Amino acid sequence: MLKKVLPLSGILSLRFLGLFLVLPVLSVYAMTLNGATPLLVGIIVGGYALTQAIFQVPFGSMSDKIGRKPTILVGLIIFLIGSVISAVSTDIYTLMLGRFLQGAGAIGSVITAMISDLVEEEVRGKAMAMMGGTIALSFALAMGLGPVIGAHFGVETLFWITAVLAVLAMILLFTKVPTPPKIKHIYHNKTKTADILKDPNLLSMIIINGMQKGLMTMAFVIIPIILTSDAFSWEKADLWMAYVPAMILGLVAMGPAAVFGEKHNKPKQIFLISIVLFIASFLLMGLTSSSVLFVVGVVSFFIAFNMMEPLVQSMISKFAKVHQKGAALGIANSFAYFMTFVGGTTAGVFLDFSNREVLGLSAAGIALLWLLWTLKLQNPTKHSHLYVPQEHVDMDKLHALEHEHIAEWYINETEHLVIVKYVSEHLSKEEIEGKILK
Repeated sequence: MLKKVLPLSGILSLRFLGLFLVLPVLSVYAMTLNGATPLLVGIIVGGYALTQAIFQVPFGSMSDKIGRKPTILVGLIIFLIGSVISAVSTDIYTLMLGRFLQGAGAIGSVITAMISDLVEEEVRGKAMAMMGGTIALSFALAMGLGPVIGAHFGVETLFWITAVLAVLAMILLFTKVPTPPKIKHIYHNKTKTADILKDPNLLSMIIINGMQKGLMTMAFVIIPIILTSDAFSWEKADLWMAYVPAMILGLVAMGPAAVFGEKHNKPKQIFLISIVLFIASFLLMGLTSSSVLFVVGVVSFFIAFNMMEPLVQSMISKFAKVHQKGAALGIANSFAYFMTFVGGTTAGVFLDFSNREVLGLSAAGIALLWLLWTLKLQNPTKHSHLYVPQEHVDMDKLHALEHEHIAEWYINETEHLVIVKYVSEHLSKEEIEGKILK
């Protein structure tokens, strides 16, 4: 599994590392450009996510027609061009164009779908958790490096580093990523997109994914601007003192959260704890007059984000049926990117027309509603998988297979296998074989 997942996770992580590197200092840097206002700065911080949301579905459709690898390459080239434009920009609108282009290379769902193609069903949750963990690691690493590099070499240098990371991702794509098998899904009733939204657990996960990303960009608009404002009068070179401890403690929290959520099947509890930390972080960042307490709020935010990130994609993958996974992940990621844009823009509006106190209280209030909604989430049912060579299966019996403890079945045409997903506590593999074998 590692040989299949790590290269793809590496590509996604390199891309996110580039996007995250500028986040700790982007808002305060953008405010120095010609034509800048807090609203436009908020749009720039979350702008990449708007084009991500728009192009998720087109890139997914493209990957079905021309293949996953060529689609990922196109996305990385667009990301590279956007990074270069951002690096050479001298006014707010050119930077905005660069950020929009960075997001237009929307390959996240394509990579997630490719991981689903390559990895067996029973370990797919672990694969998604590994992918989420590498993204969280990129996030934490960027928080430590971004402020330091930006302060010493300029924020434009961070965009040039991002361009180099895009090239490295292209090299990784064609040297380490395998070609996925062809999967055929056969069902009595075809699932519609509306069915995904009607599933309460999938809907809750879509909301969790969106809220987490929306609050992230909201935080990255206000943290550097407030710390360098008259409220605290920090220098840009001092921002690392807030981000580095947050990065370290976020990494420390990520491991136990992933183990507790995945191994012990308690993701709901992790999500609830994280949301409580989000509420506390925005209350502190919005209301405190102490720089120490403000940094405590920053640390709380990072811990909450890193506890969630390894679990989100995994849980969506677990709650969705095989033929829903692509659509469910596409919807979840599109909504997350849209909320990323909304979060940054909303923070910009508040700072332009109101103040950080109102913003902090508003964000905490929204997170409280989010907490109440998440109480409805259920931890996923544990399933087992039966693999049977296709030549041994009576296809008429397979098509007629119905049982309350059989979640689904599908065919791996490349390996000529029939896979049945079932609850082993209530049904044995011998019983299933008796229903489908010739």
